[in-house]
Amino acid sequence: MVRAAVLPAVGAPLEITEIELPDPGPGQVRVRLAAAGVCHSDLSLSDGTMRVPVPAVLGHEGAGTVVSVGEGVTGLAPDDGVVLNWAPSCGSCHACSLGEVWLCANALSGSADVYARTADGTDLHPGLNVAAFAEETVVPVSCTLPLPDGIPLTDAALLGCAVLTGYGAVHHCAQVRSGETVAVFGVGGVGLSALQAARIAGASTIIAVDVSPEKEELARSAGATEYVVASENTARQIRALTGKQGVDVAVECVGRAVTIRTAWESTRRGGRTTVVGIGGKDQQVTFNALELFHWGRTLSGCVYGNSDPARDLPVLAEHVRAGRLDLGSLVTERIALEGIPAAFDNMLAGKGGRALIVF
Repeated sequence: MVRAAVLPAVGAPLEITEIELPDPGPGQVRVRLAAAGVCHSDLSLSDGTMRVPVPAVLGHEGAGTVVSVGEGVTGLAPDDGVVLNWAPSCGSCHACSLGEVWLCANALSGSADVYARTADGTDLHPGLNVAAFAEETVVPVSCTLPLPDGIPLTDAALLGCAVLTGYGAVHHCAQVRSGETVAVFGVGGVGLSALQAARIAGASTIIAVDVSPEKEELARSAGATEYVVASENTARQIRALTGKQGVDVAVECVGRAVTIRTAWESTRRGGRTTVVGIGGKDQQVTFNALELFHWGRTLSGCVYGNSDPARDLPVLAEHVRAGRLDLGSLVTERIALEGIPAAFDNMLAGKGGRALIVF
């Protein structure tokens, strides 16, 4: 029996309770969590913006130590450190055949599985495959990545989602070049990662935008050269900071129609607007045909930073070891399992960066 945060139904409060984990079966690994990040996607799952089978144990950004392995597992042994990969690619669907593993059609198929049970025998699903809001979890070996050398296990949890997403949005999707100007909308865990990635890419002006004035110091420490408190004048302010042109690249990490529209309007003619934030179906963004022609901007969605975790994790680790990427600075609160609901409330209120559950 291990303690976990269980979502009994969509919209219901999380329940901190004991669950029964089986021994790992063929091709599976049991992992003792060291840390797990609280991501906005977890909030979106709990309120029904994104759908997964319930009851479930949420949490998809984590790292820990292998406890035991099932039959047929090679390359991993007890006490090995691993980063959890919540979106493993199948390698055989159309997207995977094109090398677009972040769009794998089968990446979340494991969320429908029953992986554990409550004390009264109720079946539990593993949220986004890995069920990291628990002291221990059992996952397919494909949901694990070796812990890179020199990366503290607790900090490594952030690599599993926030950093892969924010870094990938800048380097893979927007493909920011040295000397370009960048605006990042939303200074949460992903936004802070995107700011650091823009700095690593050599962006000349990096503008952070958030509803909270209190996040300015946090944003500047991540690489922002300018800070704008979101308002109806945001696009005008950004153009004023970029010679009336607008930024070369805008990265939206919020997932709200008004923010996406503002990011678009803040981008120069011919620039790129990348949408990372996950919004609900009710968030409708409209454009007229003439402006699409006139501005010549590119608007693109971005899934998981368009990342291939197996390829990108070693690259991120090298940035960490070289001091270019600071994982610890993303974390503004370290909590226990019981602190997840308050972390959700802080996200809704626009407070803080990443909350990290430390076991």
